[in-house]
Amino acid sequence: MASLVMPRLSLSSWAPVFKVLAVLWMVLAAFMVVPWLVLLAEGDPDAHAFALSMAIVLATVASVLLLTRHVPIALKPRQMFVLTTLSWLTVSGFASLPLVLGAPQLSFTDAVFESVSAITTTGSTILVGIERLSDGLKLWRGMMQWLGGIGIIVMAIAILPFLKVGGMRLFHTESSDWSDKVMPRTRGIAKATMSIYLGLTALATLCYWLAGMLPLDAVVLAMTSLSTGGFANSDASFSAYAHQPVLLWLGSLFMLSGALPFVLYIRAMRGTPGVLWRDQQVRGMLVLLALAIGVLTAYRVLGGLPVFESLSQVTFNVVSVVTTTGYASDDYTQWGALAIVAFFYLTFVGGCSGSTSGGMKIFRFQIALLMLRNQLRFLIHSNGVFAQRYNDSILSDEIGRGVVAFSFFFFLTVAGLALGLSMLGLDLVTALSGAATAVANVGPGLGEIIGPAGNFSTLPDAAKWLLCVGMLMGRLEILTVLVLLTPMFWRK
Repeated sequence: MASLVMPRLSLSSWAPVFKVLAVLWMVLAAFMVVPWLVLLAEGDPDAHAFALSMAIVLATVASVLLLTRHVPIALKPRQMFVLTTLSWLTVSGFASLPLVLGAPQLSFTDAVFESVSAITTTGSTILVGIERLSDGLKLWRGMMQWLGGIGIIVMAIAILPFLKVGGMRLFHTESSDWSDKVMPRTRGIAKATMSIYLGLTALATLCYWLAGMLPLDAVVLAMTSLSTGGFANSDASFSAYAHQPVLLWLGSLFMLSGALPFVLYIRAMRGTPGVLWRDQQVRGMLVLLALAIGVLTAYRVLGGLPVFESLSQVTFNVVSVVTTTGYASDDYTQWGALAIVAFFYLTFVGGCSGSTSGGMKIFRFQIALLMLRNQLRFLIHSNGVFAQRYNDSILSDEIGRGVVAFSFFFFLTVAGLALGLSMLGLDLVTALSGAATAVANVGPGLGEIIGPAGNFSTLPDAAKWLLCVGMLMGRLEILTVLVLLTPMFWRK
């Protein structure tokens, strides 16, 4: 036990972390103003819940800023690991306050589960009768996911490359202007990213509304489509609009937009419009989507369903799962055995690095295939020297080690979480798919309980807390959290 050194929690060491956290909490309180004003205008009593929530958050902010008023903000790598994890933990906690104090009056466990699911853009929900919620709470659920979406993009671009645990390091050669100088130019990257994110959200809102959605639904579903979060304003999710194919296709388009690397959007806007198609990661995701959609559409058509209806439903649900959005326009677990297995596999994939998507990310599968091909070459030509290239650049051993380490701990986390859920009495399908959907940040699992037609409300509280851990670890790329649990990290 002597090797375990307790963390040094002196004010001088960790005050900068809490000062930055206070700024993030202030931003969260500022966003609470929007649903509060909506509720005031409607005369809804939930306005008091938001007013009290803002007061609690701002009182905490004032206390922290007062205690750290003389502390400069200069973060070291070790502090950034702590900041990254604490920011998602604390923001999720404060964001749950309106759910506890408002009309749903959720238990602490349920409120935290809902907010963690929202902030991590997972999309799992414990709410029943979402249609009966106040407009302010519906809007807040969408806003939480929207904030989580922009948060993960900024983290992927500005923090994870510095910590050497994210896939954005793959942009070093082709976009060195962004990655090699990411820390000095964080403000510029964040502003450009926010502009694109806002623009796409506004476009999605307009398209949804013109295509026939109710105004509030258009706003909320636009936010949750671009953030690949998956919250909707009814228990039926997107199936409330499943009878309108144009909305299914628009939903597919905007979910896909959120799953592409935002750093490539920036480059496209700055004079290289073909950069998205030339990116190997983007092409890989589009090919995977085309294959999955083609196979499942043919499977349904052979079962006697109309071609266009099958294509629309399959496209929407496959894009939803691969991008980890988690909408459901139909209960795809009723499509047959092939569909169930296919959707379970697709749960793990995820979108592109530097997007709002969760999952393992396309690039890790591509690099794993490159490493496998290289290993097979070595078996045939043991003395050969083979360069591994990705996006026209040579892959470093560091990236290869990172992919192997992440993949191992990703599946270890899923396995451990599934084991814990099974010990709480959940059946195999619920435990395994629940663990997978939490760590991959997808939303719905499989089976009658947490499948596309169900939700997580009936799970025991202990299971909900385990899933919260899984959602946070998946959103933070797992290694960012695990490093905090090592004694070495806390040694001076």
